[in-house]
Amino acid sequence: MNQSSQYSGFIRIRVGGLYTENQKLLLIKLTSPISGEDIWIPPGGGVNFKESLEDALIREFDEETSLSIEVNDLRFTSELIQNDFHVIEFFFDVSKISGNVILGFDPEHSKDQQLINDIGFFSQEEIKKMNVKPVFLKNEFWESKNGNLLFRNR
Repeated sequence: MNQSSQYSGFIRIRVGGLYTENQKLLLIKLTSPISGEDIWIPPGGGVNFKESLEDALIREFDEETSLSIEVNDLRFTSELIQNDFHVIEFFFDVSKISGNVILGFDPEHSKDQQLINDIGFFSQEEIKKMNVKPVFLKNEFWESKNGNLLFRNR
């Protein structure tokens, strides 16, 4: 499965949601279109033309987690430039309005070519042992409770 051409060769804007319950962060596992390896990331995805960051995050959370959310403060920004990929990401704190966490799907991909394949809540100690992207989720996320932390990731 080669999804790379769909995500490479242009600047991609992504949005991600940082949702916690009981001091655990919600993450989804997917097969990275950049590296082909399994990684854990916050729920989120690409922003469509004429779609606000907030609207994109609400849509992506519904698709991937079945949760209805409220978008809160911007916590982190991240930039990834690797091979033919250039991604600028915005990570917001989110709070749940309604729903139960259920692994969703990416409507851009057919059922047999889904990139996402697991979902769960993880503590900081668990996350430190996982292949989590962006890497600020291992430490800086837990240490920056007051105010925004801007973080550049390459």
